[in-house]
Amino acid sequence: MKGVSLQSFRLFLPGLLLFVTALTYGQQTPPQSASTGPVEIVEMKQADLGSKREGFEAMIFSGNVVFYHQGAFMYCDSAYLFRESNTFEAFSNVRMEQGDTIFVYGDYLHYDGNTKLARLRDNIRMEDRTATLFTDSLDYDRAANLGYYFDGGMLVDEKNELTSYWGQYSPDTKEALFSDSVKLVNKDYTIFADTLKYNTESKMADILGPSRIVSDSGYVHTSRGWYDTQTDDSKLLDRSEVYSNDGTKVLIGDTILYNRRTGIGEVFGDMFLEDKAQKAILRGNYGYYEEKTEYGMATGMAYAVDYSQSDSLFIHGDTLTMATDSIYREVKAYYGVRFYRSDMQGLCDSLHYSSADSMLYMTGRPVIWSDNNQVLGNRIDILLNDSTMEKAFVRDYAFSVQDRMEDNQFNQLSGRDMTASFREGKLYHIFVEGDAVSLYYAIQEEDSTVIGLNKMESAYLEINTENNKITKLKTYSQTTGVITPLPLLQPEDTRLKGFVWLDYLRPTGPKDIFRSNERRSEDNKESGPIPFQREDITL
Repeated sequence: MKGVSLQSFRLFLPGLLLFVTALTYGQQTPPQSASTGPVEIVEMKQADLGSKREGFEAMIFSGNVVFYHQGAFMYCDSAYLFRESNTFEAFSNVRMEQGDTIFVYGDYLHYDGNTKLARLRDNIRMEDRTATLFTDSLDYDRAANLGYYFDGGMLVDEKNELTSYWGQYSPDTKEALFSDSVKLVNKDYTIFADTLKYNTESKMADILGPSRIVSDSGYVHTSRGWYDTQTDDSKLLDRSEVYSNDGTKVLIGDTILYNRRTGIGEVFGDMFLEDKAQKAILRGNYGYYEEKTEYGMATGMAYAVDYSQSDSLFIHGDTLTMATDSIYREVKAYYGVRFYRSDMQGLCDSLHYSSADSMLYMTGRPVIWSDNNQVLGNRIDILLNDSTMEKAFVRDYAFSVQDRMEDNQFNQLSGRDMTASFREGKLYHIFVEGDAVSLYYAIQEEDSTVIGLNKMESAYLEINTENNKITKLKTYSQTTGVITPLPLLQPEDTRLKGFVWLDYLRPTGPKDIFRSNERRSEDNKESGPIPFQREDITL
């Protein structure tokens, strides 16, 4: 080679080989795709050195290697180019750049120009403008613009860090799907899930399998729904459960709209709210709850249960509210109120219970029953002792009836105000103030024979009872009284003005609290409404 030194030729040879290889490769017939026809070949753009080893089908390149294929540049320290299969392997300092939106880094890359599938391994980092994905095994399908890992990975954005065993990410939609041992870590909470979908742009997490959300304020069990990691709003489906941090309060419902930041939950469909510390339950078809104030509300077949004593109290109303704290509990019921406990039943239009003063306030045509006694008035206030009725204060108008359980005979007592005292759930003392009128059957002590009906009128009246029998009657101020023998009694003589026996409205058990309180006349009381039975009450 005249005029060319041996040293110059040695420097010129690698570039010549690279040029000849690229030229030869470019003249190959382009590979065919069964579905799309001809595909573009992978272009060798640059390398410091290129060589061909005998017996090895690939061209070997090293030093600042650059490939190009359909909008993407791929860089590495060294590579093997397989021209027949339109593929290459890249080693060390691997980098893929697709426009100015997607950057992928790793230690190894196998790229298939026919399918546009890049397989990267070891120390991989995939970046776009909203998130970074870290893994050791990533397959990136450029045709679908979808990257997925299958041996553990982590996706990080400015709000959250997500890890899982398997995952995929779409830079186009910003949607990431995670499966198997999923964990989303936020500075305020952590989500553990079986399957989770996450959008790096909206920061919305879709819960697609059994999951648990844990924070300092409490934790949530759910299997389906979504969680907005920016606003802490969530929609939880399929009977999800929200617990306080100590586990003493739980909110359950078919669908729950819940904000972890405010602690406010709204429930649609079969709400269940329980305060295990106060031993109280609130249920309804719709509910509302505030964690910070411990206030709950229920409507639609709503009822509350107080199980703090051995005998539970069941309360129903069109609308119920319950507020609790570490010491006291307050329950309010409105419209069509009915309650049941084995030793006490009642109904009214409005009820208010406060554990602070152990009082139960009833307004709106209230009626209470205990044993075979009925008390009604314009307003009834009940003093409870360990949830057992101790006193009933009947205001403005009072009427007490005792069923003697024989021959349709009733002892009756009416007046302006009345105080009824109970011992172990049994009535033992009544005191009437103002316009007292009594009507009771006089009993002969020797053989307990009824000898007549005694009617007394006085300004004040006091009665003691035992075993549902009058043992003492005392009147104050001016008193009038008359005893009418049984044979001389007329039907109108056996009833005081305003008498009504409402036993047909009396709740007979926990499932009977949903029946209507509508009163009917004595003439057709047998034709009243059929009681509604709710089957899911826990007895």
